[in-house]
Amino acid sequence: MLMRLLKREGIVVGRKHGGTLMHKMGIEALYRKPNLSRKHLAHKIWPHLLRDRKIKRSNQVFALDTTYVPMARGFVYLTAVIDWAS
Repeated sequence: MLMRLLKREGIVVGRKHGGTLMHKMGIEALYRKPNLSRKHLAHKIWPHLLRDRKIKRSNQVFALDTTYVPMARGFVYLTAVIDWAS
């Protein structure tokens, strides 16, 4: 994408030189990196606080999940709020 943008500006850059320029400027491509779900040994494991709680009614316990969705020009955040009772 960067090479195409530079080409429109009249600057012809090869793939390797474009990668070198991106590295120098600190620009990084957005894609899934490997092993993101692997736990780190130094991180504390928190207890499950709802283990012994009985969920009897709505509006008692909520869960929230946020992720980003890559788009053609950038990305958007998608957030879901879930009531555990329903």
